[in-house]
Amino acid sequence: MSPRARSGPPVWALIVGAWLVPALLAAFNSLVQDGLERRPTDWRWVIFNFFDWLAYALLTPLVFRASRRFQLERPHLARNIGIHVIGALLMCAAWASLGTILRLAIFHPASAAMPQGPLLWFASWLSTTLPFGFGVYFALVGIQHATAYLAKARERETQAARLAAQLSEARLGALRMQLHPHFLFNSLNAITVLVRDGDTAAASRMLELLSEILRQVLRTEGGHETALSDELEFLERYLAIEQVRFSDRLQVRFNIPPELSRAAVPRFLLQPLVENALRHGVGRLAGAGLLEITAKHERDKLILTVVDNGPGLPTLAQTSSGVGLANTRSRLAELYGEEGSLEIANAPAGGVIATVRLPYHEIGKNA
Repeated sequence: MSPRARSGPPVWALIVGAWLVPALLAAFNSLVQDGLERRPTDWRWVIFNFFDWLAYALLTPLVFRASRRFQLERPHLARNIGIHVIGALLMCAAWASLGTILRLAIFHPASAAMPQGPLLWFASWLSTTLPFGFGVYFALVGIQHATAYLAKARERETQAARLAAQLSEARLGALRMQLHPHFLFNSLNAITVLVRDGDTAAASRMLELLSEILRQVLRTEGGHETALSDELEFLERYLAIEQVRFSDRLQVRFNIPPELSRAAVPRFLLQPLVENALRHGVGRLAGAGLLEITAKHERDKLILTVVDNGPGLPTLAQTSSGVGLANTRSRLAELYGEEGSLEIANAPAGGVIATVRLPYHEIGKNA
Protein backbone atom coordinates (compact mmCIF):
# COMPACT_ATOMS: atom_id res chain seq x y z
CA MET A 1 0.00 0.00 0.00
CA SER A 2 1.50 3.29 -1.05
CA PRO A 3 1.65 6.25 1.33
CA ARG A 4 -0.68 8.24 -0.91
CA ALA A 5 -3.29 5.51 -0.71
CA ARG A 6 -3.56 5.95 3.06
CA SER A 7 -5.38 8.72 4.80
CA GLY A 8 -3.56 10.95 7.29
CA PRO A 9 -0.48 13.19 7.24
CA PRO A 10 2.07 12.72 4.45
CA VAL A 11 5.12 10.59 5.24
CA TRP A 12 7.57 13.48 5.09
CA ALA A 13 5.57 15.35 7.75
CA LEU A 14 5.71 12.33 10.03
CA ILE A 15 9.47 12.00 9.51
CA VAL A 16 10.11 15.66 10.27
CA GLY A 17 7.82 15.49 13.29
CA ALA A 18 9.63 12.41 14.62
CA TRP A 19 13.09 14.01 14.37
CA LEU A 20 11.85 17.34 15.67
CA VAL A 21 11.58 15.88 19.18
CA PRO A 22 15.29 14.93 19.63
CA ALA A 23 16.30 18.15 17.83
CA LEU A 24 14.39 20.26 20.35
CA LEU A 25 15.79 18.19 23.23
CA ALA A 26 19.35 18.69 21.94
CA ALA A 27 18.80 22.45 21.69
CA PHE A 28 17.30 22.50 25.18
CA ASN A 29 20.29 20.52 26.49
CA SER A 30 22.67 23.20 25.17
CA LEU A 31 20.70 25.88 27.00
CA VAL A 32 20.70 23.88 30.23
CA GLN A 33 24.45 23.11 30.07
CA ASP A 34 25.27 26.79 29.58
CA GLY A 35 23.10 27.62 32.56
CA LEU A 36 24.63 24.95 34.78
CA GLU A 37 28.17 26.10 33.95
CA ARG A 38 27.18 29.74 34.57
CA ARG A 39 28.27 30.98 31.16
CA PRO A 40 26.44 33.11 28.60
CA THR A 41 24.29 31.12 26.21
CA ASP A 42 26.02 30.56 22.88
CA TRP A 43 23.04 30.48 20.51
CA ARG A 44 25.23 29.21 17.69
CA TRP A 45 25.66 25.90 19.52
CA VAL A 46 21.94 25.78 20.26
CA ILE A 47 21.17 26.24 16.57
CA PHE A 48 23.86 23.76 15.54
CA ASN A 49 22.62 21.00 17.86
CA PHE A 50 19.03 21.56 16.71
CA PHE A 51 19.73 21.37 12.97
CA ASP A 52 22.39 18.67 13.35
CA TRP A 53 19.71 16.32 14.70
CA LEU A 54 17.14 17.54 12.19
CA ALA A 55 19.55 16.54 9.40
CA TYR A 56 18.42 12.95 10.07
CA ALA A 57 15.06 13.92 8.56
CA LEU A 58 16.86 14.39 5.21
CA LEU A 59 18.54 10.98 5.46
CA THR A 60 15.57 8.93 6.73
CA PRO A 61 13.73 8.64 3.35
CA LEU A 62 16.96 7.31 1.79
CA VAL A 63 17.25 4.67 4.53
CA PHE A 64 13.59 3.69 4.05
CA ARG A 65 14.13 3.33 0.31
CA ALA A 66 17.19 1.13 0.84
CA SER A 67 15.26 -0.94 3.39
CA ARG A 68 12.40 -1.51 0.93
CA ARG A 69 14.84 -2.43 -1.81
CA PHE A 70 16.91 -4.84 0.29
CA GLN A 71 14.53 -6.63 2.64
CA LEU A 72 16.02 -8.61 5.53
CA GLU A 73 14.46 -11.89 4.49
CA ARG A 74 15.48 -15.08 2.77
CA PRO A 75 16.89 -16.09 0.35
CA HIS A 76 19.15 -12.98 0.26
CA LEU A 77 19.36 -12.29 3.99
CA ALA A 78 23.19 -12.44 4.33
CA ARG A 79 23.76 -10.33 1.23
CA ASN A 80 21.25 -7.68 2.28
CA ILE A 81 22.72 -7.46 5.80
CA GLY A 82 26.09 -6.65 4.22
CA ILE A 83 24.45 -4.03 2.01
CA HIS A 84 22.83 -2.42 5.04
CA VAL A 85 26.13 -2.35 6.93
CA ILE A 86 27.58 -0.38 4.01
CA GLY A 87 24.44 1.76 4.01
CA ALA A 88 24.91 2.50 7.70
CA LEU A 89 28.49 3.61 7.07
CA LEU A 90 27.34 5.86 4.24
CA MET A 91 24.60 7.38 6.38
CA CYS A 92 27.09 8.12 9.17
CA ALA A 93 29.40 9.74 6.62
CA ALA A 94 26.53 11.76 5.20
CA TRP A 95 25.47 12.87 8.68
CA ALA A 96 29.04 13.89 9.56
CA SER A 97 29.30 15.76 6.25
CA LEU A 98 26.07 17.65 6.88
CA GLY A 99 27.29 18.43 10.39
CA THR A 100 30.59 19.76 9.02
CA ILE A 101 28.83 21.96 6.46
CA LEU A 102 26.40 23.22 9.12
CA ARG A 103 29.23 24.05 11.49
CA LEU A 104 31.12 25.94 8.81
CA ALA A 105 27.95 27.89 7.97
CA ILE A 106 27.12 28.84 11.58
CA PHE A 107 30.53 29.61 13.08
CA HIS A 108 32.60 32.54 11.81
CA PRO A 109 35.51 32.21 11.59
CA ALA A 110 35.39 28.43 11.19
CA SER A 111 38.70 28.03 12.99
CA ALA A 112 36.99 28.98 16.23
CA ALA A 113 34.82 25.87 16.02
CA MET A 114 37.30 23.67 14.14
CA PRO A 115 40.81 24.50 15.37
CA GLN A 116 42.12 21.24 13.87
CA GLY A 117 40.58 22.00 10.44
CA PRO A 118 37.40 20.81 8.71
CA LEU A 119 38.79 17.46 7.48
CA LEU A 120 40.15 16.40 10.84
CA TRP A 121 36.98 17.59 12.54
CA PHE A 122 34.91 15.56 10.04
CA ALA A 123 36.97 12.42 10.76
CA SER A 124 36.67 12.97 14.51
CA TRP A 125 32.92 13.62 14.25
CA LEU A 126 32.45 10.52 12.07
CA SER A 127 34.24 8.22 14.52
CA THR A 128 32.27 9.72 17.41
CA THR A 129 28.90 9.21 15.75
CA LEU A 130 29.53 5.75 14.21
CA PRO A 131 28.09 3.65 17.08
CA PHE A 132 25.03 5.84 17.44
CA GLY A 133 24.64 6.21 13.66
CA PHE A 134 24.62 2.43 13.19
CA GLY A 135 21.92 2.13 15.84
CA VAL A 136 19.81 4.82 14.19
CA TYR A 137 20.21 3.25 10.74
CA PHE A 138 19.10 -0.23 11.77
CA ALA A 139 16.32 1.21 13.95
CA LEU A 140 14.98 2.93 10.82
CA VAL A 141 15.31 -0.34 8.88
CA GLY A 142 13.34 -2.06 11.65
CA ILE A 143 10.64 0.61 11.55
CA GLN A 144 10.31 0.25 7.78
CA HIS A 145 10.12 -3.54 8.00
CA ALA A 146 7.49 -3.36 10.76
CA THR A 147 5.42 -0.85 8.80
CA ALA A 148 5.63 -2.98 5.65
CA TYR A 149 4.64 -6.08 7.62
CA LEU A 150 1.60 -4.33 9.12
CA ALA A 151 0.57 -3.04 5.70
CA LYS A 152 0.83 -6.55 4.23
CA ALA A 153 -1.09 -8.02 7.16
CA ARG A 154 -3.82 -5.41 6.72
CA GLU A 155 -3.97 -6.13 3.00
CA ARG A 156 -4.22 -9.86 3.68
CA GLU A 157 -7.05 -9.25 6.15
CA THR A 158 -8.87 -7.07 3.63
CA GLN A 159 -8.41 -9.66 0.90
CA ALA A 160 -9.55 -12.46 3.22
CA ALA A 161 -12.65 -10.47 4.18
CA ARG A 162 -13.36 -9.76 0.51
CA LEU A 163 -13.02 -13.44 -0.39
CA ALA A 164 -15.20 -14.45 2.56
CA ALA A 165 -17.87 -11.98 1.46
CA GLN A 166 -17.72 -13.30 -2.09
CA LEU A 167 -17.96 -16.89 -0.85
CA SER A 168 -20.90 -16.01 1.40
CA GLU A 169 -22.62 -14.23 -1.49
CA ALA A 170 -22.15 -17.28 -3.70
CA ARG A 171 -23.52 -19.61 -1.02
CA LEU A 172 -26.53 -17.39 -0.39
CA GLY A 173 -27.23 -17.18 -4.10
CA ALA A 174 -27.06 -20.96 -4.41
CA LEU A 175 -29.38 -21.43 -1.43
CA ARG A 176 -31.85 -18.94 -2.83
CA MET A 177 -31.83 -20.61 -6.23
CA GLN A 178 -32.39 -23.93 -4.45
CA LEU A 179 -35.47 -22.52 -2.71
CA HIS A 180 -37.20 -21.34 -5.89
CA PRO A 181 -37.53 -24.71 -7.67
CA HIS A 182 -38.39 -26.40 -4.35
CA PHE A 183 -41.30 -24.00 -3.82
CA LEU A 184 -42.35 -24.25 -7.46
CA PHE A 185 -42.31 -28.06 -7.40
CA ASN A 186 -44.53 -28.22 -4.31
CA SER A 187 -47.01 -25.71 -5.75
CA LEU A 188 -47.23 -27.54 -9.07
CA ASN A 189 -47.67 -30.81 -7.22
CA ALA A 190 -50.65 -29.32 -5.34
CA ILE A 191 -52.16 -28.10 -8.62
CA THR A 192 -51.69 -31.57 -10.11
CA VAL A 193 -53.68 -33.08 -7.22
CA LEU A 194 -56.54 -30.62 -7.80
CA VAL A 195 -56.61 -31.37 -11.52
CA ARG A 196 -56.57 -35.09 -10.80
CA ASP A 197 -59.52 -34.62 -8.42
CA GLY A 198 -61.40 -32.72 -11.12
CA ASP A 199 -61.41 -29.38 -9.27
CA THR A 200 -60.43 -27.33 -12.31
CA ALA A 201 -61.73 -24.05 -10.86
CA ALA A 202 -59.46 -24.33 -7.85
CA ALA A 203 -56.56 -25.43 -10.05
CA SER A 204 -57.07 -22.43 -12.33
CA ARG A 205 -57.16 -20.09 -9.33
CA MET A 206 -53.94 -21.59 -7.98
CA LEU A 207 -52.23 -21.16 -11.35
CA GLU A 208 -53.21 -17.50 -11.41
CA LEU A 209 -51.88 -16.97 -7.89
CA LEU A 210 -48.74 -18.92 -8.70
CA SER A 211 -48.02 -16.75 -11.74
CA GLU A 212 -48.31 -13.64 -9.54
CA ILE A 213 -45.88 -15.10 -7.03
CA LEU A 214 -43.40 -16.10 -9.72
CA ARG A 215 -43.46 -12.59 -11.16
CA GLN A 216 -42.65 -11.27 -7.68
CA VAL A 217 -39.85 -13.81 -7.25
CA LEU A 218 -38.30 -12.84 -10.56
CA ARG A 219 -38.46 -9.16 -9.62
CA THR A 220 -36.73 -9.58 -6.27
CA GLU A 221 -33.15 -9.72 -7.49
CA GLY A 222 -31.84 -7.14 -5.03
CA GLY A 223 -30.08 -7.85 -1.77
CA HIS A 224 -30.60 -10.88 0.42
CA GLU A 225 -32.71 -8.92 2.88
CA THR A 226 -36.08 -7.23 2.50
CA ALA A 227 -38.54 -5.38 4.72
CA LEU A 228 -40.78 -7.55 6.89
CA SER A 229 -43.84 -5.94 5.25
CA ASP A 230 -42.66 -7.10 1.82
CA GLU A 231 -41.98 -10.60 3.14
CA LEU A 232 -45.49 -10.73 4.60
CA GLU A 233 -46.99 -9.56 1.31
CA PHE A 234 -45.27 -12.45 -0.47
CA LEU A 235 -46.41 -14.84 2.28
CA GLU A 236 -50.04 -13.71 1.96
CA ARG A 237 -49.99 -14.58 -1.74
CA TYR A 238 -48.50 -17.95 -0.98
CA LEU A 239 -51.16 -18.60 1.66
CA ALA A 240 -53.85 -17.61 -0.82
CA ILE A 241 -52.68 -20.59 -2.92
CA GLU A 242 -52.78 -22.88 0.10
CA GLN A 243 -56.22 -21.68 1.13
CA VAL A 244 -57.53 -22.71 -2.29
CA ARG A 245 -56.22 -26.20 -1.56
CA PHE A 246 -57.38 -26.34 2.07
CA SER A 247 -60.66 -24.51 1.41
CA ASP A 248 -62.34 -23.62 4.72
CA ARG A 249 -60.06 -25.86 6.77
CA LEU A 250 -57.30 -23.25 7.07
CA GLN A 251 -57.41 -20.17 9.29
CA VAL A 252 -54.47 -17.75 9.30
CA ARG A 253 -53.72 -15.10 11.92
CA PHE A 254 -51.07 -12.40 11.67
CA ASN A 255 -49.82 -10.69 14.82
CA ILE A 256 -47.34 -8.16 13.43
CA PRO A 257 -46.91 -4.75 15.15
CA PRO A 258 -46.96 -1.93 12.54
CA GLU A 259 -43.67 -0.50 13.87
CA LEU A 260 -41.86 -3.64 12.71
CA SER A 261 -42.84 -3.25 9.06
CA ARG A 262 -39.35 -1.94 8.14
CA ALA A 263 -37.47 -4.66 10.06
CA ALA A 264 -34.97 -6.44 7.81
CA VAL A 265 -35.45 -10.17 7.21
CA PRO A 266 -33.96 -12.59 4.66
CA ARG A 267 -36.02 -12.87 1.50
CA PHE A 268 -38.40 -15.86 1.45
CA LEU A 269 -37.68 -16.57 5.12
CA LEU A 270 -41.20 -17.37 6.29
CA GLN A 271 -42.53 -19.32 3.30
CA PRO A 272 -40.65 -22.58 3.99
CA LEU A 273 -41.62 -22.39 7.67
CA VAL A 274 -45.29 -21.92 6.78
CA GLU A 275 -45.05 -24.69 4.18
CA ASN A 276 -43.58 -27.03 6.80
CA ALA A 277 -46.40 -26.16 9.24
CA LEU A 278 -49.06 -26.78 6.62
CA ARG A 279 -47.62 -30.07 5.40
CA HIS A 280 -46.71 -31.67 8.73
CA GLY A 281 -49.20 -29.87 10.97
CA VAL A 282 -52.43 -28.57 9.49
CA GLY A 283 -52.37 -31.10 6.64
CA ARG A 284 -52.61 -33.99 9.10
CA LEU A 285 -55.70 -32.68 10.80
CA ALA A 286 -59.16 -33.95 9.95
CA GLY A 287 -60.75 -30.71 11.07
CA ALA A 288 -59.91 -27.02 10.87
CA GLY A 289 -56.33 -25.92 11.11
CA LEU A 290 -54.91 -22.73 12.61
CA LEU A 291 -51.72 -21.01 11.56
CA GLU A 292 -50.40 -18.01 13.48
CA ILE A 293 -47.48 -15.81 12.41
CA THR A 294 -46.11 -13.34 14.96
CA ALA A 295 -43.22 -10.89 15.20
CA LYS A 296 -41.76 -9.02 18.16
CA HIS A 297 -38.72 -6.91 18.95
CA GLU A 298 -36.79 -7.83 22.09
CA ARG A 299 -33.66 -5.80 22.84
CA ASP A 300 -31.45 -6.19 19.76
CA LYS A 301 -33.29 -9.20 18.34
CA LEU A 302 -36.20 -9.68 15.95
CA ILE A 303 -38.15 -12.80 16.88
CA LEU A 304 -40.50 -14.39 14.34
CA THR A 305 -42.69 -17.38 15.13
CA VAL A 306 -44.87 -19.67 13.04
CA VAL A 307 -47.26 -21.80 15.12
CA ASP A 308 -49.69 -24.48 13.96
CA ASN A 309 -52.24 -26.55 15.87
CA GLY A 310 -51.26 -29.86 14.28
CA PRO A 311 -50.36 -33.11 16.03
CA GLY A 312 -46.85 -31.95 16.90
CA LEU A 313 -43.51 -33.67 16.46
CA PRO A 314 -43.25 -37.30 17.53
CA THR A 315 -39.42 -37.19 17.40
CA LEU A 316 -36.78 -34.46 17.50
CA ALA A 317 -35.21 -35.90 14.34
CA GLN A 318 -38.02 -34.32 12.33
CA THR A 319 -36.89 -30.83 13.32
CA SER A 320 -33.99 -30.84 10.86
CA SER A 321 -35.51 -32.73 7.95
CA GLY A 322 -36.59 -31.16 4.68
CA VAL A 323 -35.02 -28.84 2.14
CA GLY A 324 -36.85 -25.75 3.40
CA LEU A 325 -35.70 -25.92 7.02
CA ALA A 326 -32.12 -26.89 6.14
CA ASN A 327 -32.04 -24.06 3.61
CA THR A 328 -33.35 -21.56 6.17
CA ARG A 329 -30.76 -22.55 8.77
CA SER A 330 -27.95 -22.27 6.21
CA ARG A 331 -29.07 -18.82 5.08
CA LEU A 332 -29.34 -17.56 8.66
CA ALA A 333 -25.84 -18.85 9.39
CA GLU A 334 -24.40 -17.20 6.28
CA LEU A 335 -26.10 -13.86 6.94
CA TYR A 336 -25.82 -13.54 10.72
CA GLY A 337 -23.47 -16.23 12.01
CA GLU A 338 -24.25 -17.26 15.56
CA GLU A 339 -26.72 -14.39 15.96
CA GLY A 340 -29.22 -16.02 13.59
CA SER A 341 -31.05 -19.20 14.61
CA LEU A 342 -34.05 -21.38 13.83
CA GLU A 343 -35.62 -23.61 16.46
CA ILE A 344 -38.41 -26.12 15.89
CA ALA A 345 -40.22 -27.47 18.93
CA ASN A 346 -43.60 -28.67 20.12
CA ALA A 347 -45.79 -25.76 21.25
CA PRO A 348 -47.05 -25.84 24.86
CA ALA A 349 -50.70 -25.75 23.71
CA GLY A 350 -50.17 -28.39 21.02
CA GLY A 351 -48.80 -28.26 17.51
CA VAL A 352 -45.38 -27.04 16.46
CA ILE A 353 -43.71 -23.67 16.91
CA ALA A 354 -40.91 -22.50 14.62
CA THR A 355 -38.90 -19.62 16.12
CA VAL A 356 -36.46 -17.47 14.18
CA ARG A 357 -34.11 -15.10 15.97
CA LEU A 358 -31.94 -12.62 14.10
CA PRO A 359 -30.27 -9.25 14.78
CA TYR A 360 -32.74 -6.39 14.58
CA HIS A 361 -32.08 -3.66 12.08
CA GLU A 362 -34.22 -1.84 9.57
CA ILE A 363 -33.97 -1.69 5.80
CA GLY A 364 -32.01 1.40 4.79
CA LYS A 365 -30.32 1.73 8.20
CA ASN A 366 -27.07 0.36 9.59
CA ALA A 367 -27.27 -2.68 11.78
